Amino acid sequence: MTATTTASADQTSQTDLVVIGAGVIGLSVAHAALSRGMSVLVIDRTGPAAGASAGNAGAFAFSEIHPLASPDTLMASPKWLLDPLGPLSLPLRYAPMMVPWMLRFAKASLPGRVAASTRAQAALMAHAKKALEPAMALTGTSDMLRKTGQMQVFESARAFDAARKDCDKATHYGYNFRPLVGADAIAEVQPGLSPRFTHAIATEDWWAIADPKLYTLALAEALTGKGGRIGIAEARALSANADGVTIHVADGSVLAARQAVVAAGAHSHRLAGSLGDRIPLETERGYNTTLPPGAFDLRRHITFSEHGFVAAPLSTGIRIGGAVELGGLDLPPNYARSKAMLKKAEGFLPGLKIEGGTEWMGFRPSLPDTLPAIGRATRAPNVIYAFGHGHLGLTQSAGTADLVASLLTGATPAIDLTPFAPNRFKGLL
Repeated sequence: MTATTTASADQTSQTDLVVIGAGVIGLSVAHAALSRGMSVLVIDRTGPAAGASAGNAGAFAFSEIHPLASPDTLMASPKWLLDPLGPLSLPLRYAPMMVPWMLRFAKASLPGRVAASTRAQAALMAHAKKALEPAMALTGTSDMLRKTGQMQVFESARAFDAARKDCDKATHYGYNFRPLVGADAIAEVQPGLSPRFTHAIATEDWWAIADPKLYTLALAEALTGKGGRIGIAEARALSANADGVTIHVADGSVLAARQAVVAAGAHSHRLAGSLGDRIPLETERGYNTTLPPGAFDLRRHITFSEHGFVAAPLSTGIRIGGAVELGGLDLPPNYARSKAMLKKAEGFLPGLKIEGGTEWMGFRPSLPDTLPAIGRATRAPNVIYAFGHGHLGLTQSAGTADLVASLLTGATPAIDLTPFAPNRFKGLL
C-alpha cells in the first residue's frame, strides 16, 4: 500500500500538475506526466484504488471496439429491463433522472453515429494496446500482465452468428477471432463448461492483469517512489485563470497548480460543472463476487454473452461479475444482482465452489456514446478531462495517459481527439 499524505494548500511552490482521482486512469496520467518532467500531486477523496479500479474484471479488452450504444442494445433493452436481476436494470425511482441520458444514448445508436464511434474506439484501443507494455515497464508492473485471452460462449447459433458480425468488423482493425462449434472444441480452450454452451468465439487479443486493485496500488507505490505525491482530499470545485488552476477542497482549503487533470471517475461531471461544462456522465453500477483461489480451474476470461457477465481468473481468486444497473451514486447497493450472477455461474461452470466469496459494487463512469471524454475544459484550457471510460477504464488507461500527457506538454496527440471532445454533447438535447 502506498503512503499517502493529507493534501493542503501549504505549498512553497506551485505544483506543475494536480491529478484529481487515484484510480487507474488518474495514476496512469500521473506517471506519464512525471516521466515528462512535471511535478505531480494526485488527490483522491478516499485514496488509491478505492473505486471502480479495484473491482473490475481485470481485462485489457482491446478488441471490444463496438460501442454499447448501438441498435442491438436498443432492441435488447426492453427484454433486459423486464428482468430486475438481468443484464440491465433501471430502478424505478431513478428512471426519471435517466431520461436525458437515455435519449442521448438512443441518438448515439443511429447507424452513422455507431460507425463513427466504432472508428474512434478502434483508434483509442490500438493506441492503448501500443502504450500498455512501455507504461508497465516504466512503472515496474510488467510481471502483472497476462496474455491469456478470452472466450465468449453462446447457447444458440443465433446469438453466435450475431456476435460474429461484430467480430468480423473488428478484424478490419487487426483483431483475430476463432469460432468454435461444439462442446469438444470449446473444452479444448476451457474445460469444465456446461454442455449447454454449443458455440463460442475465442480471441487472444484480450490481455489481463493479475489483480486490478493490486495493479492500481502498485502504480501508486511506484509514483511515490519516483517523487510524485498522493494526498487524501476531496475536490469540490475548480477555478482557473491564465496562470493556473485552483482546486477547492471539501475542508475549505485550496490547492494551486499550473494545470489539472480531472480523472475522478463517476464524480467527474460535478467538477466539470464547476467550470461551466455540462457533461452527461452517468453511473453504470457493476456488481461482482470474488471467490477464493482454487474455486475453479479457469484459464482465461469467459464472457457469458447472453447473460451479461464474465468469469475472470485473478491471482486473488475467481471473479464473477458484470451487468449494468443505471442507479446513480446515491442508491444503496442491490446485492441480489451479484447473487443472481453467482447462481447462474454455478450452473454454467459445474464444479465451481461458490463458498467464501466477497461481494462488491462499484460505479462505472459512462457517457451516452460509449466514448470517454478526453480533452480540455471549454473555458479553462489548463484543465484537462480524462473520464467516462465505462467498462474500459483499465483497457484504455495507458493510451489515455499518453494522450493527456501530450496535451499537458503541448505535443500533438497520437490520435485525433475530436470524437472524444468533452463538449461534443452540447446542444444535442
